[in-house]
Amino acid sequence: MKWKKDWDDAKRRLAVWWRGECLDRVALGVIAPRNEPIEQIPVLEPPSDLILRWTDPIFRINEAERQMAASFFGGEAFPYFDTHIGPGTLATFLGSEPLFSKDTVWYFPSIKDPERCEPLSFDSNNKWWRIQRLLITEGVRHSRERYLVGMPDLIEGLDTLASLRGTQNLLLDLRQRPRFIHDRLEEITDLYFVYFDELYKLIRDEVGGNCFSAFRIWGPGKTAKVQCDFSAMISPAMFEEFVVPYLRIQCSRLDYSVYHLDGTDCIRHLGLLLKIEELDAIQWTPQYGRPDPGSQE
Repeated sequence: MKWKKDWDDAKRRLAVWWRGECLDRVALGVIAPRNEPIEQIPVLEPPSDLILRWTDPIFRINEAERQMAASFFGGEAFPYFDTHIGPGTLATFLGSEPLFSKDTVWYFPSIKDPERCEPLSFDSNNKWWRIQRLLITEGVRHSRERYLVGMPDLIEGLDTLASLRGTQNLLLDLRQRPRFIHDRLEEITDLYFVYFDELYKLIRDEVGGNCFSAFRIWGPGKTAKVQCDFSAMISPAMFEEFVVPYLRIQCSRLDYSVYHLDGTDCIRHLGLLLKIEELDAIQWTPQYGRPDPGSQE
């Protein structure tokens, strides 16, 4: 990789890390500003339209390349083009309409009546799916062995269903319509890999590995971050029924997986997560306002 000369060494350490082992030192990623960019990237005028700032491939790639060229990637850190168009893009492929803001994306529920809900299905003509594919295709074309192109933050399970159904509605459905929940979760789990596999074909490297944009991870096979932020609002019993079975299936179909455990309200599910043998790693983030994971506290 032209912008990461020691990438082969970094890949070896990361592969060993996934096995729970260590080489000459721990795997460590350090990103710092360069005194001078490694390559001069011209600045493009940002689109006036907020949606285009998220979806225009040329602008997104230009913005990412300028940031990467001005950064030093030490240890196992590496340059990559983050292709996400919101945290939870899978929901937009399945019918939810996004609401773009400057820093994040929210989703409008699309399942109004669960009693008349049609099965979720793959739609090759979905607007947001076509935009996502174009963003990745153009990213690969522009990368020219300088950087990796990341898998977008698809998200799965109850988090995706919450975007499709609405969080408050979904909380009621857990008690009132458990069969509806399980049916949709089965569909979401299968559809996750319909979309993941299509994008994986575009971004996989020479060893079959891929970068996953969220949390800057790379593994020497199908690699992804998995999560259930919705679990902050449910009991361990519900987590065991509505999250664990589908998470186990998802992790079994991935070669390398890391669970994003978000906030102190989710720690109560840690015991159940540790029992999922198919899950390789767990990453924890305290919620906003708490000391970060690097704090001595």
